[in-house]
Amino acid sequence: MTVMERKNLIANDLLSIKAVFFRPDEPFTWASGIHSPVYCDNRLTLSDVKVRTDVETALAETVKENYPECEVLMGTSTAGIAHAAITGHLLGLPMGYVRSGAKDHGRKNQIEGKLLPGQKVVVVEDLISTGGSVLEVVDILREAGAEVLGIVSIFTYGMKKGLVRLEEANVKNISLTDFDTIAEVAADSGYIAKEDVARLIAFRNNPSDESWMNKNA
Repeated sequence: MTVMERKNLIANDLLSIKAVFFRPDEPFTWASGIHSPVYCDNRLTLSDVKVRTDVETALAETVKENYPECEVLMGTSTAGIAHAAITGHLLGLPMGYVRSGAKDHGRKNQIEGKLLPGQKVVVVEDLISTGGSVLEVVDILREAGAEVLGIVSIFTYGMKKGLVRLEEANVKNISLTDFDTIAEVAADSGYIAKEDVARLIAFRNNPSDESWMNKNA
C-alpha cells in the first residue's frame, strides 16, 4: 500500500465511523482556547473492528517502514495507550506508556512498563495538533535515557506551530492521515460542502486568524 492509499483509507475509515466532526459554522473550542471547525475523536476507532484493524495494521506497517530499529513502543496517556498495546502485539514488541504526571503513590512512576536506558523507542499518539503534549512525552523518555526514534500518529492537523516544534525538538512524526486528506475525502463524498474546504484549510494554515469563520469572506 502506498502512503497516499493509506492516507485515503484511514481518512475514509475515520469519516465512516463519524470520528471527525466538521462544524465550520459552530466551531469547537479546544482546551487551548483555539476555535476549530474540526474535532477528531480517534477513540472511536477502538469500537469498530474493521476500522481498528485498519488503523493498527497501518501503525504497525508504519513503524516497520520508518523505524525498523524500534525496540519499544510507548503510548501517550491516555489516547495512545490502546494503540501502542495493539500495535506492539502485532509487531511482537514490548510497550508501555507515559503518564501526564507522576503517580503520588506506590512507586510514583511516570513511565509505566519496562524501559532500559539506551533502548530505541517510538511514541504512539492518536493525533498531533500543536505538538505540545507529545513533545512532553518525548522529553520524559529522553530524560529516562531512551533513544526516541520518532512518533507514529493516526492523524495530524499539519499546523505550522506543531511542525516547527517537532523540528526544533529534532523529532520525526509519521501520521497515517492528515487534515488536508480528510477535508478532500469529506468533500468528495458529500460529508461536507466543497465550498467549506477553503475555510478548513484557512483555519489549518493560521488558527489564530479567525476570518475563516466568516462564510462570506
